[in-house]
Order: sequence, then C-alpha cells, then structure tokens
Amino acid sequence: MQNRSAGRPRYPKKRRTLPILLLPGLLLLCSMIVLTVVRLAPAGGERMPPAAKKTAADAEGPIELRDSEAYPQGALPAALRFDKLLLEKSSRRLTAFAHGKAVRVYLVALGENPVGHKESEGDKRTPEGRYRIDDKNTRSAYHKNLGISYPNAQDRARAAAAGKKPGGNIKIHGLAPRFAHLGQAHRLTDWTFGCIAVTNPEIEELFARTEMGTPVEIIP
Repeated sequence: MQNRSAGRPRYPKKRRTLPILLLPGLLLLCSMIVLTVVRLAPAGGERMPPAAKKTAADAEGPIELRDSEAYPQGALPAALRFDKLLLEKSSRRLTAFAHGKAVRVYLVALGENPVGHKESEGDKRTPEGRYRIDDKNTRSAYHKNLGISYPNAQDRARAAAAGKKPGGNIKIHGLAPRFAHLGQAHRLTDWTFGCIAVTNPEIEELFARTEMGTPVEIIP
C-alpha cells in the first residue's frame, strides 16, 4: 500500500510565540517598573538605614528591654545614686534613673492582687501614684527594704470615703532567708501583700544607691 505522505513537502514545526500585538504592552509595563524602582531607590545607591532603637538611656516612654537586658547590665559608677524609681506594674518592671537617664531595670513580683490601685488594708494590691522613699531598714525579715510613703493624703481620703482603713507598710524588699535560694524564680508569680519584691542582690544595690526622699512613681 502506497504511503500517502510520501512526496508531500514537510514544513518545520511552528514555534509558539506571543501574539505580536502584546509586545508593545509588555515593553510599556517593563518601562514603568524600571522607572518606579529608580524613583524609590535612595540617592547614591545606599540602603535605607533601619529605624533607630530606643535604649534605656534615651527612651522617654516605657522602656522596651528583654529579660536578658535587665539586672545586672554592666557595672555602675561607685558614686552613682538613683534619683527616681519608676514601677510599671503591668510589665513587672522597676526602672532606676540617675540624672534623668534610666540606668538599671529590675524585674519584680507584686501583690497577689496586682490589678488596680490599693484601696484598703488587706486587699493585697500594690498602690499606684507618686510617693517617696521614707524608710531604709537593714533588719527587715525580707533581707533589706526601702519604705514607700503610702498612704498619702489622697489615699487616706479615698479609704475614709469607703469606710475603710488605707493600710500601709508598703516596701521594696528582698527575699526572706528561707526563700533566698529561689533567686529570680520568685518572679514566676505575684506573691506579696502589696509590696514590691526583688532578689537579695537587687535589693542590696537598690538600698545602697537610693537615698531617703527619692521619688517613686507607680503606674498601672
């Protein structure tokens, strides 16, 4: 049987190409992309610098530090004294300032009922407001302590209006001898009656560098 394809001319296979009408559109799109990249690129071909990170020395608002950046964070000058203490209750963070700069951060435990301002005796809340260091006790049952001047006049008036006693004896203190071995683990829970608890090495530093009358601000 004769092969019908014999003697027929063979044509090369057609290559699949884009319709020629699409080429102008593609060229225009590529040109627009190149122009956009050139326009957005910084002068001189340099990379845009990353956003500046706030440090404990220059931050004006709440200080963003990881646990690993808290106490201890390098040696402090021997003569340096703290002139303000700021407690941020929600982050369990006590920041010590000197000459307007944050120089040390301590992570703390608070009262067992930490949310809200202290209203009365026995509510196990850590107060909120502006106070001062009004006592320094080297014979504390909790290693050493710094007294906080709660209650102030507003605290007394608030408690009286509710027919209650305001309470008091609010301290920044260390750990009792039988719990001293816990160290930083004490911060795993809020456990005080309203005081601010730190480790014993931390209260040693706070005690040595904080004078009577130093302002203490406590915020939610």
